[in-house]
Amino acid sequence: MKNILKFNYKSAFAISSLACALIFSSCEKYTELAPLSSLDENTAFTSAQNIELAINGVYWQAAVGYYDPGTGLTTGRGYPFGGASLEQGEMRGEDMMNLQAFFQFTYESTYTAASANNVNMWEQLYSLINQSNVVIEGVKKAIDAGIVTAEVGNPFIGEALFMRALSHHELLINFARPFADNNGSNPGVPYRTIAIVDGATAEAAMGVGRGTVAEAYTSLLKDLDEAELNLPNTRSSKDLAISRATKGAAIALKTRVKLHQQDYDGVITEANKMGTGASSDYNSSIGGYKLEANPSTPFTSYKNNQESIFSVAQSASANAGVNGAVANMFGPSELNGRDLVGTSPLLYNATFWKDTDLRKTDLQYRQSTGNYKVVFNKKYTRYGLNDDWNPMIRYAEVLLNAAEAYAYKGNNAQALNLLNAVRNRSVSVADRFTSEPADIKLAIYQERRIEFTGEGRRWGDIHRLALNSKYGTAGIPAKVMVSQVSGGGLANYGSGIVINPSILAIPYANKEFLWPLPTSEINSNPLLRDQQNPGY
Repeated sequence: MKNILKFNYKSAFAISSLACALIFSSCEKYTELAPLSSLDENTAFTSAQNIELAINGVYWQAAVGYYDPGTGLTTGRGYPFGGASLEQGEMRGEDMMNLQAFFQFTYESTYTAASANNVNMWEQLYSLINQSNVVIEGVKKAIDAGIVTAEVGNPFIGEALFMRALSHHELLINFARPFADNNGSNPGVPYRTIAIVDGATAEAAMGVGRGTVAEAYTSLLKDLDEAELNLPNTRSSKDLAISRATKGAAIALKTRVKLHQQDYDGVITEANKMGTGASSDYNSSIGGYKLEANPSTPFTSYKNNQESIFSVAQSASANAGVNGAVANMFGPSELNGRDLVGTSPLLYNATFWKDTDLRKTDLQYRQSTGNYKVVFNKKYTRYGLNDDWNPMIRYAEVLLNAAEAYAYKGNNAQALNLLNAVRNRSVSVADRFTSEPADIKLAIYQERRIEFTGEGRRWGDIHRLALNSKYGTAGIPAKVMVSQVSGGGLANYGSGIVINPSILAIPYANKEFLWPLPTSEINSNPLLRDQQNPGY
């Protein structure tokens, strides 16, 4: 726990004025407040203006994070929901390919309890959780003291509850077994709701053990239900409606969480709040969400589109530098990227990804020069500026979550309607489903792999479906090494070309399916020392 406290205690709300001003306009009056060194949890809740800064600090932590806690802001790397969450979610799967050493441990599953990427995801997620907890407690006290009204304060609480739930779910899909394994009875992750601001609260927080997966899901759904009640439908501008939590974001996240629980009735109930119960022309009265006609629009117009429900904002000076910017990490050197992550031939060559698909023709890039003549993801194109926002939840996901739920409930007609709504905007008329495919569930899973590639969603699907004997991967899937592709380069990409992976699959029962709890946590927290994941 001590590593987490290094950058939470007293400085939980220390906000970089430059970073904040570039991400959120409401930070422009930061200089009117206490100096950076003295802005703490007491100062933060003395006015509505200060509370606004406090919640912006929560979003800043989500976007920037740190690489090595305690060494200063210059080491920010995009943990936990900046570029790191997208990159780790892809590198744990097989649809994108590691090209250099940057993500090798994650991609090849050779991580340990001290490996930087998994350690930082744990530490930075709990840092974000703690900041959220301080906001929740601080705003409640401000309401009780009459500093702000409940009408003003409750939406801030809703934002913090949303971020707390999102963070705990990210921990669950990386450090705990899926809900489908024994109905959630396996060890979960500590669901921390105590604001750590001094030694006493730190001791109380360390008394919270892992509990079970089911208990953690119960807690985070409770948070999301309360967030839904408190959050606004929309905000004063479209960029704020995307970059700050809203009622639609809480509902959309619930469709994802309930899908992990295989609560298909629950998925349908939540998704129907957002317009998925219709037979066509899907749109949400909550938040005004609908699919954009072109699949590129949520990425080219990331601040102003009708499909993005929640994204983590980035800016040129507050995105943790080149190591936290998705355009750099996923981009080819021909376009000023870093050649770190390419699209794997395992996905690109799959027969279900049609060559006419706009997500292949417009959102992929075939690099023809340099050492890495492979295909790259082209959803993020702000090369040099590095201010692409990181998509967390889009309306397309809500539709496909509902489609999957309807398929498991036996309503294949509605499942196909929802699947086609997402798919038909991208494929040619000749490639559309004019009747129900032979396996509607398989078609939905294949669509998810195409639609969300480069958005970090692949590991979540692998995790929740690991024990599904028909549609799951039974563990970490086999992967392609760059050496298998680099020799032939672009010649290895094309319909009908088969590449046999050289990184062997790892069975679900193996320790590597889960990340280990970090050494920093184990060494400082006696309770969790005896609750390490098996094998580590």
